[in-house]
Amino acid sequence: MIKLVMCLTRRSDLTRAQFMDYWQNNHGPFFMKNAGIMRAKRYVQSQTLETPLNDGLRQSRDMQPEYDGVAEVWFESEAELMEGMGSEEGQTLSEALLADEQNFIDHKKSAAFIVREVAF
Repeated sequence: MIKLVMCLTRRSDLTRAQFMDYWQNNHGPFFMKNAGIMRAKRYVQSQTLETPLNDGLRQSRDMQPEYDGVAEVWFESEAELMEGMGSEEGQTLSEALLADEQNFIDHKKSAAFIVREVAF
């Protein structure tokens, strides 16, 4: 299994609550309705909490501000991901997902990468 991980920063004109609402109630259901096209096996949103613990973590380690959330999408393999996204239907969906992401994500302040979990 591999995962596509996206560390997300909201658009500057949105509050975190607006970002979370759109992500959870619009983008998430839209993605899940079409997950089979991409051959995705699982989708999880990790939504950042408003807590002083985040300020403490950042200050104690001299880190950058936290992301507004992290999306994780599981795939059986890189080949499955590439086949799903490489199909004509997958490319059309990718364009639609990107267009929808522009409603709530600042892509220039976000990151995306492929990972493999290592559990201890």
